Amino acid sequence: MTTASQWAEDGDDVLQAFPENTTGVRIGYGRVSTKGQNLDRQIAALEAANCARIFTDKKSGKNAEREELWKALDYARPGDTLVVPSLDRLGRSIQDLIAIVGGLRKRGIGFQSLHESLDTTTPGGRLVFHVFAALAEFIRELIVQGTHEGLAAARARGERIGRPPAMSAEQIRHARAMLADPEASISSIAKLIGVSRTTLYKYVPELKAGGRPALGTTRPVTALEAAESR
Repeated sequence: MTTASQWAEDGDDVLQAFPENTTGVRIGYGRVSTKGQNLDRQIAALEAANCARIFTDKKSGKNAEREELWKALDYARPGDTLVVPSLDRLGRSIQDLIAIVGGLRKRGIGFQSLHESLDTTTPGGRLVFHVFAALAEFIRELIVQGTHEGLAAARARGERIGRPPAMSAEQIRHARAMLADPEASISSIAKLIGVSRTTLYKYVPELKAGGRPALGTTRPVTALEAAESR
């Protein structure tokens, strides 16, 4: 993701439009979420905006495989301008949008969204995207900070963090009880318990050394194992 610091490097003018010289062609990109939706209105708007070449996708914005978008980005050259009917046709999220437009800027390619009247070839459009980038980074930092604080509070309450254990303390006791029977195979015990052989070896570590408890005896579950099964 392109961050605000990457947008505003040392000596970078926030109000400087990009690209400086729009000498190339205008390239249109439209998208609808499903094959049943119609692209005619978007194509008409892009044609009215004097787009010389138009690419379209019929894919959800959540779908990373937007082949025609990647073709449009690959087709664009320095001095060209990528035009979309609206911002939500281009990006899956504000972070995605900022990353794409930031990549265009580095290549000297302009960007215009018709519905929002946003144009990075003008100082005003450049300023709006700078604000977008700063806002996206601020939101990301808030999420990271909130996650860390939530984990710290959960640990303070004694809550377990991470994936739940594959075997409970009761399952471990049952496994050890069955292992005391020399007729019972490790595979059959693992199947009865509902775990894999690898999991059984992990939670009954004495098996790794080839040891099995004597008939009628079982090793008690340790405090650590009991805590893991909570």
